[in-house]
Amino acid sequence: MVTSRHWWTTSVSVLPEPFLRAAVRWLEHLPASGAPRVRALFTEVPRFSDITPTQYDAAYAWLGEAGLLNNLHSSVPARLRIYSAFLAHNGASWLPDADALVCGPDELPEDALRTADGLGINPEAAYGQLKAVWGKVDSAERERIGAAGELALVDLLSSVLSAKVEHVAAWSDGYGYDIAVSDALCTAHLEIKTTVRRGRLSVHLTRNEYEVMRRDPCWELVAVRLGASRKPEAVATVPRDWLAKQVPADRGSRGRWEACRLDVPPDVPIPGIPAIAPLLAEGASDLLTGEYEWPGWQPPSQWASPAQR
Repeated sequence: MVTSRHWWTTSVSVLPEPFLRAAVRWLEHLPASGAPRVRALFTEVPRFSDITPTQYDAAYAWLGEAGLLNNLHSSVPARLRIYSAFLAHNGASWLPDADALVCGPDELPEDALRTADGLGINPEAAYGQLKAVWGKVDSAERERIGAAGELALVDLLSSVLSAKVEHVAAWSDGYGYDIAVSDALCTAHLEIKTTVRRGRLSVHLTRNEYEVMRRDPCWELVAVRLGASRKPEAVATVPRDWLAKQVPADRGSRGRWEACRLDVPPDVPIPGIPAIAPLLAEGASDLLTGEYEWPGWQPPSQWASPAQR
């Protein structure tokens, strides 16, 4: 176990250098022979005796758990595949926030640096692999959390409104919003952005969503913060004028932005969903009426871990 030189990194395990060398050898030799023959090679050939049979077996088991035995003929060098798998499966608390915490090779946390060194990967290449791994992890997490937030808000709205509530994102992602609420009093088209963090609200806005916002007066961006039980603990609306001031600008006729990430300060979201206020009856959920400031209140015992703040 090691402790990183950075305050935001918790102590995490670092794979021992012999273990890493064993994993590399497995991936380099398995494409030509089956596991029994490669194991015999490692046991009988003197030049492979610097690593014990136990270490070879442990490395092989880890490769299986990391899914690296499923594509032995990958064109990606074995060292890079192992490093990427280490980053993705190590359980480091800093990985979800790596986009903000690691801004260059010189900011790699200690566990990532030491593992890269053990594999013979320089910091620049290690940083590149980290960005690629984070991108995949972030996309998968955003999709999972986003779907949960949409469903949670649909359930909440349906339980308190007599208006028609439609989860249009379940039909198509081309609408530019996720939920449509309508009756004789008002219409609201809600684009939902979900987070599980208390202290950081980052929203990814597509060009289509932005264009719909510009031409549709009923469009609203609603932030939902989910708790550990995947139930909404805070709901707020991010003002359209704030969004319009933050998006990138197309600087020429041959260039066009298609998506952007916006980091929303905690004082920007407006509690609740003002656009549906005419539909809310007395005694409606405090989450919708705006009783709680963003990101909402919860007992200290339920506060998020440092990685979620």
